[in-house]
This record gives sequence, C-alpha cells and structure tokens, in this order.
Amino acid sequence: MDFLIYLVYGLPALLLLVWFVRRRSRLEQVSVRAHEDSRAAGLHDPMSLHPVIDPARCIGCGSCVKACPEEPEHHVLGIIGGRAQLVSPTDCIGHGACKAACPVEAISLVFGTERRGAEIPVLSPHFETSVPGIFIAGELGGMGLIRNALEQGRQAVEAIHSGRPKAGDRLDLVIVGAGPAGFAASLTALSKRMRCVTIEQESLGGCVFQYPRGKVVMTSPATVPLVGKVNLRHTSKEALLEFWQECERKTGVKVNYHERVDDISGDGSGFVVKTTRGTYRTHSVLLAIGRRGSPRKLGVPGEELPKVVYRLIDPEQYAGQHVLVVGGGDSALEAAASVAESAGTNVVLSYRGDSFERAKPRNRERVTSAEHGGQLRVMLSSNVKQIGADSVAIEHTGRILKVRNDAVIVNAGGVLPSDFLRRVGIYVETKYGTS
Repeated sequence: MDFLIYLVYGLPALLLLVWFVRRRSRLEQVSVRAHEDSRAAGLHDPMSLHPVIDPARCIGCGSCVKACPEEPEHHVLGIIGGRAQLVSPTDCIGHGACKAACPVEAISLVFGTERRGAEIPVLSPHFETSVPGIFIAGELGGMGLIRNALEQGRQAVEAIHSGRPKAGDRLDLVIVGAGPAGFAASLTALSKRMRCVTIEQESLGGCVFQYPRGKVVMTSPATVPLVGKVNLRHTSKEALLEFWQECERKTGVKVNYHERVDDISGDGSGFVVKTTRGTYRTHSVLLAIGRRGSPRKLGVPGEELPKVVYRLIDPEQYAGQHVLVVGGGDSALEAAASVAESAGTNVVLSYRGDSFERAKPRNRERVTSAEHGGQLRVMLSSNVKQIGADSVAIEHTGRILKVRNDAVIVNAGGVLPSDFLRRVGIYVETKYGTS
C-alpha cells in the first residue's frame, strides 16, 4: 500500500523535478553562451542605467530574467551558477523592470562601471541643471527609454511653466532636440500656450530616427499632451516615426529642422541661444539632445560633399551603387550588411582597427556572410584619406587605393556633449557604478 502511495504521488513529483533541473540546465547553457559571446566581442560595459546583482542576496529565482522587456530579442540577464547575472551588458537600456521584479531586493540600478565611468549631468527632481533655468530631459540625463524620455519632457516643461515669468518680450522656452523628450516637451509647451521654439539639427525622432530601417524599438504606455495615451509596445522604427509625424500634423506643433545650437549664454535676465540660423532670447532652455551629440567626422578633404551621410535610413536607396561604410561598431556593421543586401550594390567596409571586437556576434556574422558571398569587401586597418565626386582614397596595407564610389556612410560614433555642457556651466558628474 505504501509503495502504491509513493508511486502515485512520488513519481509525478520526481518527473517534475527532473524536468525542472533539465530546463534550468538548458537555460543556464544559453546564459553562459550569451555571456561568453559578449566577453569575446569585448562588450563588457553597459551603455546606460543597468542592474548590479548582489550574489549574497540573489536566490536564482529568475524573476528578473522573465521581467526584462528586451527578452527574447536580446538576452540581457541570465542565470549562471544558480545566481542572476548581466550576461549581455550592452543590450541593457535601463528598463529597471528587473529591480522591481526581484523578490529579495538583490538588484540595484547604477550608472557606469568601476573601469568605465558614465558622465551624467546632475539634475534636480524637476530636471533642472546646476544652471538655474536650464533643464535636461531624456537620454542625456542617463535614461535611454522612450517612455522615460516622453514623461521627462512633459514633466520638465510643466515645471518650467509653473515658475516662468509672466511678462517680457522673451520666449518662455527654447527646446533643443526633437527626439522623444523634445517632442513631448514641444507638445506640452503648445498645450500650455507657451512662447516656445524647438530646434532640431536633424529630423523628427532623434535617436529613434537613427535606428537602422526596420529595427524594432521598445516602449511602454505614456501620456502626451494633445495626443493622449501612447500605447505602443513592440513596433518598428518606421511605424513609430509615422505615428509621431501624424501627431505633428494633427497638433500643428512646429519644429525648426536642420538648425543647430552653437552656444548658450546667460545675459542676466535669461539666456541667449545662438544657432546656425539666428539668435533667441529666452527665459528657459530645455536640452533634449541625447547622449550621442553630434556625429564624429573623419576630417578629410571632400567630407562636405552631399553624398556623405552619418546614418543609414533606407538601404534600398543605395541599390546599384558603390557604397563606402566607415566604422567598426554595430551601427557600421549593420549598415554595411543591410546595404549589401540591396540589389546590385558594391559595398566596402573600412575600419581603422584590426578586428571588429566591439561589435555584437550577430552583426559580425552578417558581415562575414556578406563578405563570403561577394557582396561586401572588408578593409581592416584602413583609413579614408580623401573623398572625391566618384571615388575615395583609402590607405590600406601601406598603399593608397583609389576605390570607385557613389555614396559614403560614416558610422564613427558621436561626440558626447559633455564639453558643451561644461562650457555652458552645467555640472557633469562621472559615475563609476553608482546610482
């Protein structure tokens, strides 16, 4: 009788335990592979706010892994050795859902690491900098999420509106940037009938506009004035930008595109904002320019030609052309591989380094596949020396090679705006793994 009871109740429990152990083992193997791939590629340091797990507190329940909104597209967190670990640091964009999901409070959210500091402007709870009257919202303040940027843009303008002077011939506000934070701020200012000018050096969407074509972006619900609740979870770059463009048309909000800020200075009563088009006198300034700042240029003759761009919008526009892509990071490899897939293209990928060690494995695999297929030529340890109307001069293996060319895409990263912030007088703190 006892044997029968053990058989009826014990066997299912044993089978369940075996299933759990095997499943846990498979998941750990996936985590180990992702971690090894990241380390092999040199991708050790998170780009923004990220979790730090206390192994003494972690119970290895996996709640943080399940809560991460980047899954399954990116394997950010995993379980190794029975404890949670950040296995793919550069894929983390600071959702913070892992911290909220942890049942034992083993997770802290921090900026930077012990070996790589993150420069973050010091802000008040209302997003005001150390210079009274200048505010920062969005990615520049350390938060990389679209939802956070939308909320911060709205909240910052509400704070500016509540404390603005009621008289004078100045603008109430100059908003710099039309990414998620700047766009939400512009709509908020319009809803409150503020005298406001929004300046954007490129196009609507900011960092989202610079994503490769078709790349999926993550967002969660946010409330935006004049628009209402924005409830887009998993969507493409194109769909999100189309939604914002429709909001721009319906609300009538105005943005001065292709205008860049050169200087911001105080004049005793407010600020003077000098741009490539003119000068604005304003009581307040909101910086929503992102952390990428201005694209890093090559500094070579011919770079001013119209065929030179600093982001890939649509690979298909290069069909049938000879294209040079410059850079060794993920954006450069994604651009080169995507353009190489367009019909009739001839693509050269030039990088000054001797390997693509900081690029993600899947992007390196795409480039290798395109190279083996004859769609792409990789030139490592090379430098662009001159850009001509129908060719480029590239230094490679001690020789200057002249390569036929119709278009150049430079993906050499961006110049962080830290120097600009310091010049304006804004205090910037370097964080090494602290909140």
